[in-house]
Amino acid sequence: MITFEDFKKLELKVAKIKEVTDHPNADRLYVVIVDLGDKTKQLVAGIKSSYKKEDLVGREVVIVDNLEPATLKGVESQGMLLAASDDNGIAIITPDREVKIGSIVK
Repeated sequence: MITFEDFKKLELKVAKIKEVTDHPNADRLYVVIVDLGDKTKQLVAGIKSSYKKEDLVGREVVIVDNLEPATLKGVESQGMLLAASDDNGIAIITPDREVKIGSIVK
């Protein structure tokens, strides 16, 4: 288990997807550019099996903004897009109404 203090260290924010491209070295991954209002970030996301690129552009999503960058199959990911998965596939986590880009998720 983690403590509440540990949980508070996560910076969860609303971002808008600006661009989605195929990962050059992985069939199941996308490279996603998101706008956080004051900056943009590149994320590598394993959501290709459930979403077409054109269906993602313009959508608001929740990301972990302060995750240490990681290189996934040769491409740097500067955060994590939050999603749930079950027997029906992957579902990205989105706000239920439009909110200001960069808003903090509590």
